[in-house]
Amino acid sequence: MTPILSARDLRKSYGRVVAMDGVDFDLYPGEILGVIGDNGAGKSSMIRALAGALRPDSGEIRLNGEPVRFTSPMDARAKGIETVFQTLAMAPALTIVDNLFLGREYRKPGLRGSLFRMLDRGRMRAEARKHLSDLGLATIQNIDQVVETLSGGQRQGVAVARACAFGSRVVILDEPTAALGVKESRKVLDLIRDVRSRGISIVLISHNMPHVFEIADRVHIHRLGRRIAQVEPSQISMSDAVAIMTGAMQPPPNSISQEP
Repeated sequence: MTPILSARDLRKSYGRVVAMDGVDFDLYPGEILGVIGDNGAGKSSMIRALAGALRPDSGEIRLNGEPVRFTSPMDARAKGIETVFQTLAMAPALTIVDNLFLGREYRKPGLRGSLFRMLDRGRMRAEARKHLSDLGLATIQNIDQVVETLSGGQRQGVAVARACAFGSRVVILDEPTAALGVKESRKVLDLIRDVRSRGISIVLISHNMPHVFEIADRVHIHRLGRRIAQVEPSQISMSDAVAIMTGAMQPPPNSISQEP
């Protein structure tokens, strides 16, 4: 099967600091791929490269087997790749609705939209409420309130809802449950499964090992700027995965480690 999103030998250095040291990556159609690694292992650099937010010094990224070169996150979005970064990438002074549709606002039909560029706020409000309800964010009562008035968990939920609403091929989630409570975290995991059921591939980067092992089809283990193993959660324990991630244990012989 051809990966829907893949990378080979991605490299990125900042002076003497090596962020990516020949990274390989494979995401297959309709799967949930968990990505784990210690702090500073280079996971975020890899994700930013795949999402168009970082230009690698060398290497190749392929989408559906075809080489692509993203110059910005907008390029990746245009190809159907949505990402929730740890920084959330939101505009705090704008409303929830404005943030959900930022850069892809609906315009009114006819001359009001094409000539006068009037926004169809009624349609955007209705869809925004639906997306937030799907995520179970019942604590958000007013979708017209500005994002800077929301709690950290609420902001996280809005960012996740935006990515899942618009990702058509790949959704990348970087620590999506980090600021959420137990109930909201469960809703995010359920939403991830629902998005996967629509044929969209998911990349889940998380330090929450129980979450990763609960929903991931495969786990990409990252260490020292590169992929050192790919394992199936059913074939390895969480403690062994952590040991491989930290270097306390060698990857099992049947894992697919970095290609030469």
